Amino acid sequence: MAADGGRAALPCAFSPKSQQFLALCAQDGRLRIWNTDSKTLQQEYVPSAHLSAACTCVTWGPCRAVQDVPQRKKRKCETGSAAEQSDLLALGTAAGSVLIYSTVKGDLHCTLDGGHSGPVNSVQWHPDDSVLYSGSDDTHIAEWDLQKGKVSCKWKADRSAVSSLCISPDGKLLLSAGMTIKMWNLETKEMYRKFTGHSTMVTTLCFATTRPPDSNGMYFLSGAAHDRLLSVWQVRSDGKDKNSVVSFTLTDEPQHIDLQTSNRKDEAMRLAVVCKDGQLHLFEHFLNGICKKPLSPVCSLQVSTMKGDSPVPVPLLAAALCADRQNLMLAYGNHLQPVIGEQPFNTSERHACLVRDVHATLSLSVDTAVSKVKTPIVNQKSKVLIPGLPGHKAPIKVSPNEAEKRKKGATTTEMSIEERLEQIELSASGKGAAKGSSSLQTDSFAVLLVQGLESKDEKILNKIFQTKKDALIKNTVSRLPPPAILPLLEELSRRLQGHPYAALLIVQWFKAVLTQHASYLSSLPDLMSQLGSIYHMIESRVKLYQQLNKLHGKLYLLITQVAASNSTQRVDDVDRTAKLVYEEESSDEDEGSGDEGRPDDDSDNWEEDETSMEMTEDKENHKEEDEDEEEEDMNDESKANGDPENESEEE
Repeated sequence: MAADGGRAALPCAFSPKSQQFLALCAQDGRLRIWNTDSKTLQQEYVPSAHLSAACTCVTWGPCRAVQDVPQRKKRKCETGSAAEQSDLLALGTAAGSVLIYSTVKGDLHCTLDGGHSGPVNSVQWHPDDSVLYSGSDDTHIAEWDLQKGKVSCKWKADRSAVSSLCISPDGKLLLSAGMTIKMWNLETKEMYRKFTGHSTMVTTLCFATTRPPDSNGMYFLSGAAHDRLLSVWQVRSDGKDKNSVVSFTLTDEPQHIDLQTSNRKDEAMRLAVVCKDGQLHLFEHFLNGICKKPLSPVCSLQVSTMKGDSPVPVPLLAAALCADRQNLMLAYGNHLQPVIGEQPFNTSERHACLVRDVHATLSLSVDTAVSKVKTPIVNQKSKVLIPGLPGHKAPIKVSPNEAEKRKKGATTTEMSIEERLEQIELSASGKGAAKGSSSLQTDSFAVLLVQGLESKDEKILNKIFQTKKDALIKNTVSRLPPPAILPLLEELSRRLQGHPYAALLIVQWFKAVLTQHASYLSSLPDLMSQLGSIYHMIESRVKLYQQLNKLHGKLYLLITQVAASNSTQRVDDVDRTAKLVYEEESSDEDEGSGDEGRPDDDSDNWEEDETSMEMTEDKENHKEEDEDEEEEDMNDESKANGDPENESEEE
């Protein structure tokens, strides 16, 4: 059972009731089934599309009586102690198909296609083993008829992706979760209830009781991504079930849960939760109503191994509560080679740490699994083939010492590392190297980068990451082997969080890795967990860049205004007093030579003076003409009157 649809954690599940088998889907996309009794690998299956469409969820089918198969088809896994056992596995894939794997056949039972257009996030078996339900990113739930191998019914469950499913023990109700939790009536395919209480996507659903919903005794659990609480919901007949009744506190988000249901009110529910940080938490609670205070675990378990004198934590992958209610079945370590063991739990200790020698147990299991290893015998007449044309012989350049030894054919012992290093030094410092002959390049950037990543040498990595040449960076990244790409990305993400100047150089390496090795990175199933921190870091910095750009604009405006005001103040403060006055000497002749009637040159209104003078002259001329006319008129009057004076004057 994958807690979150295989997004953050790789899917793994113990077989029901007996916990005899553990099904694991590792990073390479293969399904491995381990026997918990013998601690050995029982079966291994490689899906045809394990690189392009990785497995996203694994669920064991209900227990049933396995039919006997003929002797020629019998396998080791068919020798089960129990009369009824679970022999079918349902695998949801990222391509939208569902694979049914049979442990009895050791091969696929059938393939269910055409139901979903997006990745399958959760698969659940109906108590009737011929019906299967699946939820996908396409927001739909599909009901599969295994006898026909087709979709019998399909309906839209949510606006967002359907991340988890769970079926009630009686097979009448179905829980589906995305951003909200919905309960469906499987007979009518209608929504029975709706529950809201998580702010993130719900990844875990599980029924906690076997009682019918009409009795107010049906409870179920739900957990969400990035949430450290498990909520318990009560299905009430009056419909007043909008809020959760109980919550369990965790140290991190849940990834794998196993639960022993409560059949009566006086029987406690037992819960084992494996968190993302690798710890296991055990809970015991009587489901009889509302509990306002969050409940802490009865016992917390951590597995560690000794590395030198200090213990190193080992992550837990899955846990299952045994039927005797006294022991736990644990799987911890690596997905490719997990360590499986049974451990009795003591609830009197709140925190327990199990110290296990993981390397010793792994070496023992590998020795028992592998019988004999034969070294291949290489013939001298054999040809070396490389990718390309068939039968093409790769050019192999050897030193003259090695050629002489191969010609003799007497000594078949391998050379020691010391002798090889001596030959390398001689060939590098000899005369042939000076002439341009091919020698071993020990100063290659790709070789140094791989060595620095393996040994975690800061001096080598600092020397390499300080290069600024794009061509050198591209050539170095292109020559890296695929196993060194993920360690390189981790080292680059660590350095990207440092000084901004260092981040400016690291971005060029990121660009080269993503462009040169995109095909390899796209084939990794856990790429989201590997590159998630890098994506969030880049996204946060891009969001911050807009704010910094606005701040830069405001600061630039203020600085320019301050500079402009300072420049105006400097202009106003200029001293306007003359530093030097030059006067030209004038003679007396120049003073008397000027025109007396001409106005001064210094007067600005010399034009107005001229016009005024002209107007006065005109007025005087008019006055004289008027006086002459008056005199003539008076003379005429005197003549008419006979004035003697005038006559005498005329005479």
